Amino acid sequence: MTDILQQRLQKLRDALLALHKTLIDSERESYEKTGATIKSPNHFLQLLMNDPWFVWLQPLSQLIVAMDEALQSKKPVADAEGEALIKQAKLLLVASEEGTGFANHYFEALQRDPHIVMAHSDAAKYFNPRKADAPKE
Repeated sequence: MTDILQQRLQKLRDALLALHKTLIDSERESYEKTGATIKSPNHFLQLLMNDPWFVWLQPLSQLIVAMDEALQSKKPVADAEGEALIKQAKLLLVASEEGTGFANHYFEALQRDPHIVMAHSDAAKYFNPRKADAPKE
């Protein structure tokens, strides 16, 4: 993978991680507003992995892990693989009011929380290589 692509992928991964945290925090707040109690950090981890309320976040979690593996690989990673991960992120972060699964939950989260909108915007700028490399004004 070229250095420029690797830097872009790293920046996208970092932005996706921030988005992921923002989504988790927002979902936790919504979950607790229903009257549910999260007893401990371990209980919350179990909810994140198994509860239907949070399970929709797993595709994003898995994508971040795939990016980590590509970025930390000892073997050379082809540009095509790096570009495929960026394309996967771009396709994943399409919200849909009519959709199901991640797309629908993501739409609802974007409507509910402006912090998610900002985190989405931060990640989306790395989908286009020209925008990712443009100097900040």
